[in-house]
Amino acid sequence: MQEYELIVNLPNDVSEKITVSEGTTLETLANRYQERYSDGIILAMVNGKLKELSKPVEKSGELSFVTVLDRDGKKTYRRSVTLLLQKAVQKVYGSEAYLRVLYSLGEGYYCEIHMLKARENAGEAEGESREDSAIAKMRIDAGEIERIRTCMEELCEQNLPIVKHSMKTLDAEEMFAKKGMQDKAKLFHYRRSSHVNLYKLDGVEDYFYGYMAPNTGMLGVFDLEQYEEGFVILFPSTDSKKVEPLKTSNKLFHTLKESREWSKMLGVGTIGALNEAIAQGRGQELMLLQEALMEDRIGDLATQIAADRQKKFVMIAGPSSSGKTSFANRLSIQLMAKGLNPHPVSLDDYYGDRETCPRNPDGSFDFECLEALDVEQFNQDMARLLAGEAVDMPSFNFKTGKREYRGRVLQLGKDDILVIEGIHGLNDKLSYMLPAESKFKIYISALTQLNIDEHNPLPTTDGRLLRRIVRDARTRGTNARETIAMWPSVRRGEEQNIFPFQDSADIMFNSALVYELAVIKVYAEPLLFAIPRDCPEYLEAKRLLKFLDYFLPMPTEGIHKNSLVREFVGGSCFNV
Repeated sequence: MQEYELIVNLPNDVSEKITVSEGTTLETLANRYQERYSDGIILAMVNGKLKELSKPVEKSGELSFVTVLDRDGKKTYRRSVTLLLQKAVQKVYGSEAYLRVLYSLGEGYYCEIHMLKARENAGEAEGESREDSAIAKMRIDAGEIERIRTCMEELCEQNLPIVKHSMKTLDAEEMFAKKGMQDKAKLFHYRRSSHVNLYKLDGVEDYFYGYMAPNTGMLGVFDLEQYEEGFVILFPSTDSKKVEPLKTSNKLFHTLKESREWSKMLGVGTIGALNEAIAQGRGQELMLLQEALMEDRIGDLATQIAADRQKKFVMIAGPSSSGKTSFANRLSIQLMAKGLNPHPVSLDDYYGDRETCPRNPDGSFDFECLEALDVEQFNQDMARLLAGEAVDMPSFNFKTGKREYRGRVLQLGKDDILVIEGIHGLNDKLSYMLPAESKFKIYISALTQLNIDEHNPLPTTDGRLLRRIVRDARTRGTNARETIAMWPSVRRGEEQNIFPFQDSADIMFNSALVYELAVIKVYAEPLLFAIPRDCPEYLEAKRLLKFLDYFLPMPTEGIHKNSLVREFVGGSCFNV
């Protein structure tokens, strides 16, 4: 029997050299070293490649482990618990119960359960989707929540295996079509690979976007909480041993729900449906309809603002790559059409001089904290403008790190209004001198309304990251590796400075376009392929490439020059 030598990298910079026999699984090794880790091991890294624990050791090299609180481990845990939930729903309610995972919400997924028609007496048409054949959405009360939770806990105690197997893509498409799971059937119809990996848990078989846990015994930390017409399955966040209560914005939920209604109106709720529309030559029509819906929404916003002449400051904030600049320009045009005279103001122009900027623990400048701005000067200028005085507006020179004055004088009349864009726009500490009735706050984010399929919600952060990779390469000369490397820091800044204030917004605006990832794919793929295999960012690039592989490409011809997607791929009529 062949033996392999492994260098096992452990916490606290400890390494051990071991010899293992052929056939030894990574789960066996994970169990051997679990006591060295405070959090559960769920994946392994072998010679720089992620591996599921069910895999055997196949060569000598380096081994390290991934826990449920690591980035890839978190995603694996969530996918695996979702399969556990599917099994529990079917066990509690029978095969006619149809689980749909709709949105990421807080530290969980918002789900609904539908009851399906019986094929023999309802005459379900061949090819009819399970969503179309659902006759009733179940009302989930506390009693139903407890039944599902108890079943899930029992399945965890049984330590059932989650078995991975490969199937021809064509066979998988036919199998899911027969089950009425048209979202998955359409997804596979447009896959280039000849085989797909499916997972089976005690008779429930499904496809998942990424790696899975080897058994249900690893999945005991979760919770279910009733919410709106369904419930949220909650996952661990910062402590792998417990789940925090649901913390989310009801405004965010209803924005997601409205966006889903848009996608249903367009007939495109999943990647497979989008691909079908593109393949049938309906891409241009889809783009025009989506842009018309967005323009109508921006027009309604302008009408709402114009109806209250006390509003003098439109404060726009949102996370990175939300399309804030294009949105601010389009809103300004609509405000002009309503008889107002908008003036753009960027909070970047109120940065303090570089030498006064706070620093991160590593010594780098913290440009994203509120203290990096000259809040006092901003309030004085805005208060003077509100009082009708003329103000010489600043501009920040990023090359010199100094604020400059270039003779741009503003004075507000009865029809003038400021459109202020920046990450701290919703924080009242930024505009403490301005009366609340003078401000109209808008939170903007790219909340992707597409799902991969019935049980795989599409991460909204992936869409924003891809937007930023394409834009930064085009406008800043930053390569994809650098953008991916800085993304965790960007996300931490959003968690501290943007997300806590989203509920204070008067309006939430979703800037995601249902067709945009098919467009961005063309620009992002070459940038991601350029990342060398030996870079730490390679694994994330590989994951994003796999994600983009789901999409058929869509050309940019015909996309409006004022479209938000132009801010990222180029060709915008605005100075972005």
